[in-house]
Amino acid sequence: MTTPSYDEFRFIAGDVSRETFESVIAFEALFRKWAGRINLVAPSTLDDVWQRHILDSAQLGRLAPDARKWLDIGSGGGFPGAIVALMLKDRPSASIDLVESNGKKAAFLQTALGELGAPARVHVRRIEEIYAVIRDPEILTARALAPLGKLFGLAEPWLTAGARGLFHKGREYLSEIKESSDAWNFDLVKHPSLIDGDSVILEVRNLTRG
Repeated sequence: MTTPSYDEFRFIAGDVSRETFESVIAFEALFRKWAGRINLVAPSTLDDVWQRHILDSAQLGRLAPDARKWLDIGSGGGFPGAIVALMLKDRPSASIDLVESNGKKAAFLQTALGELGAPARVHVRRIEEIYAVIRDPEILTARALAPLGKLFGLAEPWLTAGARGLFHKGREYLSEIKESSDAWNFDLVKHPSLIDGDSVILEVRNLTRG
C-alpha cells in the first residue's frame, strides 16, 4: 500500500493533526532505514508496512480517544507503541512507556521517537522487571507478543489494578479466548479490525485469576 492521504489516515486513527500524520510518515522513513540493518519485523511484511503495521496500530486511537497514560509491552519494531506515541503528541500531558528487552530494537525506538519529539519513554528491560517502575497505566497494549493466556500472566499486575487492555489478535482469537478462560476471569469487548477482516482488537477489563 502506498502512503495514505491525511483524510484516509484520520478515518482509521481518529482525530489527529496533520503534523502528527507527517510525523508518522517520517517514522516510516526511519523504520525502513533501520529495517535494512536490523530485523524489526518479519521481512515478508516490509512491502506493506502501512497496511500491516502502521494503520493496524493507528486504529487504537479510536478506541481510547481520551486516555493519557499508556503502556506498550513487547514493543518490538514499534507497533503499536511507537504509532500511539506519535498520536499522543496531540493530547496534552499524554505519554506512553514502551518496554522492549532487545537492545537493537530499543535503540531504534529511542532514536526514532526522540527525533520526532514523541512523548515516549523506552525501557530496555524485560516485562517482569518493570512492574515496580510503571504504575497505573490507563491503557495497556501488546501486539504479536504471546497467546492471550500467557499475555494475561505478563500483564496481570496492571490489568488487575484497573488498566484496560487493548490487544491485537488474529484469526485464532476465539480459541485463545476459550483457552484463557480456563484460568482467568475478565470482561471482554471484541472490536473488529478496520484493517483485516479476520482480526480483532480485544478490549479486556477487570482481570482476575479463575
